Amino acid sequence: MLAYAAATRAHFGVVNQVYANAGIAYYGEVAREEFKDIERVLDVNFWGVVNTAKAFLPHLIDSGDGHVVAVSSLFGLITLPGQSSYSASKFAVRGFTESLRQEMLVARHPVRVSCVHPGGIRTSVARSAGVADGLDPDSVARVFDRRMALHSPEMAARTILTGVRRQRARILIGGEAKLFDLLNRVTPIGSQRFWAWYSRFLAVAPRKQAS
Repeated sequence: MLAYAAATRAHFGVVNQVYANAGIAYYGEVAREEFKDIERVLDVNFWGVVNTAKAFLPHLIDSGDGHVVAVSSLFGLITLPGQSSYSASKFAVRGFTESLRQEMLVARHPVRVSCVHPGGIRTSVARSAGVADGLDPDSVARVFDRRMALHSPEMAARTILTGVRRQRARILIGGEAKLFDLLNRVTPIGSQRFWAWYSRFLAVAPRKQAS
């Protein structure tokens, strides 16, 4: 990533914006998860953003007009059962990004920092998700595609670019992201109880046995 950042600077002469969008999905209760599965999610989702931001930051500062855009998730604001690893990685992205923003303000560097929290975007992330042993990956994809994937990637991209132009520190994508963020702010414990209850309607089927 360091070499890529240097090559990008050499090619264009200046780097003004970098979009750190690293994400793989994983579904499974903590009791079912393997340590290696948790580590893989964190390696991609968290360290992918950290490596990108860290490598490009000097070039963004030198540009005199830089912007770091890190993609977290709605699950960087709220939590659901079965999403402990994914939520942990996306909460980590949020914490890293918000602290970086504060550091840029304190140092008066010419770099703005935004953290993006998408709701349900119609991508292949659920269809390529990992699942804990004993669960059916197709069931995970169906739950996401039918009940959560509300917005197109194009809509998400437009929302992100609008937020960047308006220099927003936090960019929420979708009305559901704004609603659930508000619910979590008003009643954090109540929000946890709600999602624990609602998750019963998002049940993932066990893995099908070979006949």
